[in-house]
Amino acid sequence: MNTKKVNLSEYDPDSIPNGETFNIGIVAAEWNPAITDAMLQGAYDTLRRYGVKEENIPVLHVPGSFELTSGAQMMFEHYDCDAVICIGCVIQGETRHFDFICEAVANGLTNLSIKVNRPAIFSVLTTNNIAQAQDRAGGKHGNKGVEGAVTALKMVHAKKSMSNG
Repeated sequence: MNTKKVNLSEYDPDSIPNGETFNIGIVAAEWNPAITDAMLQGAYDTLRRYGVKEENIPVLHVPGSFELTSGAQMMFEHYDCDAVICIGCVIQGETRHFDFICEAVANGLTNLSIKVNRPAIFSVLTTNNIAQAQDRAGGKHGNKGVEGAVTALKMVHAKKSMSNG
């Protein structure tokens, strides 16, 4: 029996907190726009569906995935976001560029989250080809932007629950 999930963006709606009081930013890379725009829309729509007010979802576009860390830092500083969803797509090529970018962004967002004590969500596709990216940007495997929004909602809720308890 196959127990592997096909659509990774399916969630129990009752498990997702209401974000009515949350301020969640989105930083999206302009590189691979057909993919990142679909992920951005998925993240935005999910935040709205779970109560985040339109005016509490600032969006910043940056040139590529490498710039997501500095873009997220700007969002934390300028908009005082509770969390920032970082959306990008890096597709494996013939050089090691892929490895350097993916590692830099993952480490950068982790370090930023620790530094500001707020979640910088890694919604960066790291795929072997464009078809895999399409499958994860609204295709058969769901939408990584939706997953990033759900993660942001859950992480902000967790932090606010700790500070209220």
